[in-house]
Order: sequence, then C-alpha cells, then structure tokens
Amino acid sequence: MSAPTTKKPTVTEREARQVAEAAREQDWRKPSFAKELFLGRFRLDLIHPHPLPADEDVRRGEEFLARLREFCETKIDSALIEREARIPDEVIAGLKELGALGMKIDPRYGGLGLTQVYYNRALALVGSANPAVGALLSAHQSIGVPQPLKIFGTQEQKDAFLPRCARTDISAFLLTEPDVGSDPARLATTAVRDGDDYVLDGVKLWTTNGVVADLLVVMARVPKSDDGKGGITAFVVEADSEGVTVENRNAFMGLRGLENGVTRFHQVRVPAANRIGPEGAGLKIALTTLNTGRLSLPAMCVGAGKWCLKIAREWAGVREQWGKPVALHEAVGSKISFIAATTFALEAVVDLSSQMADENRNDIRIEAALAKLYGSEMGCLMADELVQIRGGRGFETAESLAARGERAVPAEQMLRDLRINRIFEGSTEIMHLLIAREAVDAHLSVAGDLIDPDKSLQDKARAGANAGVFYAKWLPKLVAGPGQLPTSYGDFKRGIDLSPHLRYVERHARKLARSTFYAMSRWQGRMETKQGFLGRIVDIGAELFAMSAACVRAELLRREGDHGREAYQLADAFCRQARVRVDELFTRLWSNTDDLDRKVVKGVLGGSYEWLEQGIVDPSGEGPWIADATPGPSQRDNVRRPFG
Repeated sequence: MSAPTTKKPTVTEREARQVAEAAREQDWRKPSFAKELFLGRFRLDLIHPHPLPADEDVRRGEEFLARLREFCETKIDSALIEREARIPDEVIAGLKELGALGMKIDPRYGGLGLTQVYYNRALALVGSANPAVGALLSAHQSIGVPQPLKIFGTQEQKDAFLPRCARTDISAFLLTEPDVGSDPARLATTAVRDGDDYVLDGVKLWTTNGVVADLLVVMARVPKSDDGKGGITAFVVEADSEGVTVENRNAFMGLRGLENGVTRFHQVRVPAANRIGPEGAGLKIALTTLNTGRLSLPAMCVGAGKWCLKIAREWAGVREQWGKPVALHEAVGSKISFIAATTFALEAVVDLSSQMADENRNDIRIEAALAKLYGSEMGCLMADELVQIRGGRGFETAESLAARGERAVPAEQMLRDLRINRIFEGSTEIMHLLIAREAVDAHLSVAGDLIDPDKSLQDKARAGANAGVFYAKWLPKLVAGPGQLPTSYGDFKRGIDLSPHLRYVERHARKLARSTFYAMSRWQGRMETKQGFLGRIVDIGAELFAMSAACVRAELLRREGDHGREAYQLADAFCRQARVRVDELFTRLWSNTDDLDRKVVKGVLGGSYEWLEQGIVDPSGEGPWIADATPGPSQRDNVRRPFG
C-alpha cells in the first residue's frame, strides 16, 4: 500500500470542468417539462392535469403526518434548542420511535415507505417546529446513506445498512473539504486499495450530522491502478472506526442545533464491500442522489412561508398605525400579498416536482434544481419581509420578547435559519451554472464541437452540418405559438382567468430560447464565462416554471372543490407579481453592468481601491483564510457525540 499523498491535486479550469461534465447524467431518457421550457416548448401536457398520489400512499402519509404533528407540538421545544444549541437526546429518541429516520426507506427494511410528496410534507412540518431538526432528518435521508444505497447499493449493502438507517442509526454525507467546495476536481481525501480494504486519509468540512452520525457516506479519490480505474469514489464508513476523529463542532449564524463538524480520517480501513458503485462513480452518485434530495430544502422553505404568512396575518391585523391595522396600509399589504402568493406558488412547485419524482415518468433533474434555487431565494425574501412587517419586534429575539411580556415570535431566528439554504447543497451561484448547463444541453449536443478548441476541422464540419439540420427545424418554431391566440388555455378561465398567464409563459418560453440561441451565437466558447447572463436566463426559467405550477395547482384545487376560488386568486396574484420580475430580467439580459463590474473587480483585486477601505478597524481574528488539511493523525480531542 502506498503512503497517502500530502499534495493537493492541482487542476486547470478546463480539467475541473471536464470532471464536472463527466459526472453529469448525459442522457435524457424521459421527458422533462423544464428542459422543454428552456428550449421554447411549453409542454403543459407534461404537468396538466396535475398528477396525483395513489389512495394508499395518501392514507399512509396522512396517518404519519398526524402522529408527527402531535410529536412536534408536544415534544419539540424550539426555544430550548435555540438556547442550548443542541437537539435533546429525547427528541431524537422520539423521532426514532416514530420511524422518522426511515420515512423514505422501503418497509422491507423497516422504513415507512413514504412517497416523496409526503416525505417533503413531513420535512415542512418538522422544519416549522425547528429547522435544525428538519435539517438533521433531511441530511440523513436526502443525501446520507439511505438515498445513494437505494439507487446504487448492492443487495448486500441494503440488507446491512438500510434497517439500521430506518430505526437507529443517523447518517451524514461528507464531500466538502477545507479547500474544496463546488470544485470536486481538487478533492484531496484519498482511499488507497490495500487487499480487501481501502485506507482513507483526509479532512472533511461542514459535515452536517457528522458530529452525531453512526454511518457516513464519504467521497474520496482512489488512485488509478492496474486493477481499477480510480477516481472519486463513494464509501459507507462506520463513524466509530479507528482513525475517525470529529475535530470540531461548528457554530453558525442560524440552525444553532445543527450537528455539523470537521472530520479527519487517518489510516481508516474501510472494507471494499462498503464501496458504493464502481471506482470513479462517486460524483455521479452524488449528483444523482441530489436530483430528488434537493427537494427537501424547498419543502422546508414552504413550511417557513406558511409560518411567515400566519404570523403576518395575525400581527398585521392587530397592530394599528394611523387609525387602522398596518395590513391595510399599502406598503405593508403588498408584503403580505407577496408572502401569500409566493407560499402558494412554492408549494405548487415542490408538490408538482415531488409527485413527478414519485411517478418516475419524467426526468426532474432541472425541476428539482429550480425548486431548490427558487425556494431558497424566495424563502429568505419572505422571512425578511416578515421581519420588516414586525418592525423592531422582528429584529428582537423571541426570548427578549417573552421577557418583557409579549408573544415570543422568533422572526429574526427564522431569517437566520433560512439564510443557509441559499448555500446548502449547491449555492445559488452554483445552481445557476448547473441549471444553465442542463438548459443548453441540446445546443451543446448538436453544436458543441463547433466551439470546442480541441476539436479537429473535420469534427467541426460534421458538427456544423448537424447543427444546421437541428436549427433549421427548431428556430422556425420559436416565431409563433399558442401564446399568441386569445383562446388558448381556455380551461383555466374560471371566473378569475389564468389563461393569459399561461399564454404569457408560452410566449416567453420561446423568447427565452431565442435569447439563449442569440447569446450562444454571439459569445460561442465564451458563453460559459457569462455567468451574469446565464443566471438571469435560469431565473426567468424558474419564474416561468413557478407560474405554470401555480396555475396547474389552482385548477387541481378547483377541480377537487378545495378552496378553488381562493387558489385561483393566489395563482393570479403570484403570476402578476412574477411577470413584473420576468420582464425586468429580460431587460437585464442585455442592459446591465456586467462588463463594468468585471473592470471594477479587477481594480479591487489589484489594489486600486484600497484607499476606500481607510477609516475602519477590522475586528477579525488572526489565522489562515483556509485551515490546514494535511493528512495525518489528529492532534485534537474527538468531539463526536452519538445519540443514545
């Protein structure tokens, strides 16, 4: 066995992109509403009529939600968790007894076998009781051991680990390192084959659940050998293995009960039987796991939106200014309308995406990513608006409010807790790039070789011919469509008329596709550097997807006789608000400060504006910007704290 390397991999930007590209799912074997939307094709038939869960799934899901609600109301003390920065052991024990660790695990392994729809509703419920508890359950089941084993594990691995995950063992997912975030090509943790084992060495950062976990999914780089292709590989690791040290429990601005730490591996022996999939498949496993795993974060943002709406309604109806409730002042009322309409739309996006995941008829990789992006951004905005509606009381802690005799409303805590969702499981900036790559996949498939500097003239000629055929068929279809016919989508006209919004989506999907094509023609190989433009393209697609989901959900509720008129009102309000944002985004595609911003950034980095920083003191402490993660034995105490 060779000694672990102490040198971090050095890679070029191109090599890093190639690693990320190799980890992508390359094929589209099933239809995708969002993919079609970015191509200018509004495939309403893929989401309408709204898909529905089976009766048995509903019965089982509702029964569990009833038990979970009682537990949340009687056993979870969010103020205590916030005050002590820990989830009490008895709360975890109660969740285990309920079966909450195994919500998505098949009953044959001791799980509850809930659908994605009800799993997400459960997370929204738990997350509203305390976001740290929701994060623990989500990290365990959405990206921890159960999900990758469900998709990629052997039968022996499922038999060995899933029963433990369903009832007793908490799991964590370990990918990030002190100097490696969204660029896995530079992953430094190694796993060297030694007989029937692999030997792990390295340091992992921001290991959600890592402090209390019993089982870990660890991504490590396997050196290429005569017996294996090597590459980034996934392993199931027992957290109490010799050589595993939790060196720190991290503390954050929010989610104070989060069990997130730094974990060091030194000569940790892991049986080869614990490798998930083949060598080199680790990143693909991680990305595939996240296709549905990403839905857990927007699900909890839905719960946050519902709570923000409840507090805004109750508070703004009793708080009076200038002779009437503040809700009746337009400046406050517009914020309440935004919270109500956005909560409705976000729930529509999550439920629709989740049901499509359950049915497995559609490829939802873009839908899930859009839900995560949109939910995390809108969740923060809703919480921020609630703080503003509450005024000084919104900035005051719940504990302080209670101490002086007022209702302990944790609005500022909600804002702090939600902020991480714009970073968790792919930051907003990374989600923009990930979704943009999928959105232009069809173009790169037919014309990518034209802009690839490494391709030969023969390859470019062949690509040019293929591109000519594709665009000759595709471009004419972007000129006109149902969105220009005043009678289109007439079955969404029910007193309140939603059909104009769907026509708007259809027209602007075509406009979005034309804009993307124009940009690719203009910038070609430099397109990938135009991150501001790509981010706006993705944000437009997210708004159009949310508008579509809101209208389809409103019609579903009308059809079922469940608050149909009110649902139509909320969908109409949301779509009108979204159209304002979409129109602005289209304007900013071509009218923006991107070029000037790049010049200013170069000036900042070059020190041209250091004079602007004068007149302050910097309260930051001493120390390196990035902690040393050189492999070796731990020099710190093990702060691992397993439950029970």
